[in-house]
Amino acid sequence: MIEAFRKIAESEMGYSLNNVSDSIIFVIGIVLILIVVVSIFAFGVQIVLAIKYHKYNKRKNSLDMTGQDIARKILDENELQNIKVKSSGSLLFGNSYSHFFKKVRLRRLTWKKDSVSSLAMASQKSCLAILDKENDPDMKTRIRLTPFIYFGPLAFIPLIIIGVILDILIIKSQSLVCTTVCMILGLLIYLVSFVMSIKVLKTEKKAQDKACELLKNNNMATEDELEMIKELFKLYNIEYINDMVISLLELIYRILQIIAYIQQKD
Repeated sequence: MIEAFRKIAESEMGYSLNNVSDSIIFVIGIVLILIVVVSIFAFGVQIVLAIKYHKYNKRKNSLDMTGQDIARKILDENELQNIKVKSSGSLLFGNSYSHFFKKVRLRRLTWKKDSVSSLAMASQKSCLAILDKENDPDMKTRIRLTPFIYFGPLAFIPLIIIGVILDILIIKSQSLVCTTVCMILGLLIYLVSFVMSIKVLKTEKKAQDKACELLKNNNMATEDELEMIKELFKLYNIEYINDMVISLLELIYRILQIIAYIQQKD
């Protein structure tokens, strides 16, 4: 098994790991397997979410209002006329709220649809804007560190490449000091990104609860619609948790990469 794990790890890392201890190789193999298993589960959740989203997007809401109108109504009633409601076809910024651009973005699938999915997404993203207005502490932290959340994990590989280039062209050191430093720096950024993903989940959940309360108290949704909306929110939360677990496993994998790299160079 160890030799099989060693081959898998070498294939992933792209270099020989003959000097790396069996225990590190074993843990690397287990982590890689867990990443695959959790990723498959996450893919299944995404399929179920897509089916439910599409199903409820074909069902008209009791307000007979589009996602755009619902978001505008909630924002205006909470003195947030400065927040725009825009459509988005972006994969990164689909249904979302932007503090920096002062926008609630809704996917084109829900923006002009008078569906239950539109009601769910428009109300929840509008409630993120309300949390922002109320200076919710978790929301404030999320806003300050938004760049780390989205782009932190992407910095790891570029930093390693920079370290390698510096070692080859400038320092010309066999100890690869710059590469090691850049790996550690990339790992720290990755860690910050993971910690901040917890804040994202917390604020999304707060906005979901606030949206359900708002819809119920203002008679903007029937009991059946609230149950469907809660079902959608639950699937989104499972998806968020899956992403966090994968991020944690990837973080552990990066740490193991550094340990294996150091052992291989000794």
